[in-house]
Amino acid sequence: MSILSSGSIALLVWISACIHGCLAWAPASQPSRPWRSTRHTSSSLSSRSSQSTSTTIMRNRMTYQFNPSTHEVLLHAASLDSAAVINATADSTAKQTKDDSIDATRLRKLQGKLLKSMRQVCKDYDMIQPNDHIMICVSGGKDSATLLYLMLLLQKQLAPTCPFQITAVHVDQKQPGYNGKPLLEWLQQDLQVPYHIIEEDTYSVVVDKTDAGKSYCTMCSRLRRGILYTTAQTKLTNCTKLALGHHADDAMETMFLNMIHTGCMRSMPARYTAQRASLGVLRPLILCLEADIAEYAQLRQFPILPCNLCSNQANLQRPQIKLLLETLLTFTPDAKKNVMNAMGDIHPSHMLDQKLRKSCGMDPITGESDEDDEMAELR
Repeated sequence: MSILSSGSIALLVWISACIHGCLAWAPASQPSRPWRSTRHTSSSLSSRSSQSTSTTIMRNRMTYQFNPSTHEVLLHAASLDSAAVINATADSTAKQTKDDSIDATRLRKLQGKLLKSMRQVCKDYDMIQPNDHIMICVSGGKDSATLLYLMLLLQKQLAPTCPFQITAVHVDQKQPGYNGKPLLEWLQQDLQVPYHIIEEDTYSVVVDKTDAGKSYCTMCSRLRRGILYTTAQTKLTNCTKLALGHHADDAMETMFLNMIHTGCMRSMPARYTAQRASLGVLRPLILCLEADIAEYAQLRQFPILPCNLCSNQANLQRPQIKLLLETLLTFTPDAKKNVMNAMGDIHPSHMLDQKLRKSCGMDPITGESDEDDEMAELR
């Protein structure tokens, strides 16, 4: 324990506040005297404090005691070293700064990767034309949120050469515990994008019409899709296309499910025309991996609304197919990428589909093409 005395107590308080926290106390006016430090035993401190009423203030594990009659401030140091506190704080701040820098770098790389892939898909499948009005279907999940955010970035990039309009549409299916307020605030305040919230009680219909043990997802998605088609036709002016948030993992899972359960190779096209509404249906994220989208959505802190319908079901097929795809990664880290490449690189001559061979100008039996016959004649 040490006793520091002089009239300029404000200086001591200022120094202490810099080291240990915000101590905003100082006496009124005191005579200016040089600072001096003297050491006393515990008994002398007790006798001194008993001579007059003192004021004690605790701040950041330090005791500041002021004696008004002697104008002395007693500093009772805590067991924690001040230098250790400063060093620990500095280390924590440095670590946080480094983590923030890493997150910012990762976010920038992920956004560039996803945006590049989406732009390429849009270009390859001629998805966006000047003056298009595209309805972005926002379910409240990570995929559709990422799609909307990236499409808004693409809209800004293409504005000088290919301007197009975006409207976000969300369907409130009246699920128990539904709270769409975070999504609504995100659309209004953060993105400031035109939007529509459609309220339809499909939850009751799905629960009532789905057989026990069957997945809700099929009927739920069909009902929601029908609502979206109707919305595009009736509520949106000159809506030409509808964009969905399906990604590469969705396409691969659908293909494996069809192969296993229906015996056909059928997946999700990047673009098609809906027969009911004659709308162009787009999947701009079809080549983006779910892991990248999930990480991007987390870094961006998109508002995610949980699905209380399918999440409560057990023994669903799609999660099991997800596990199968993850298992393929043990063979090679590029397994998913290679599967997606294979879906876009079909060799009819090495497949068993005779109709496919014939549609490609091949002999359905031998697999020989008309080009092969022409080359033989030239020889």
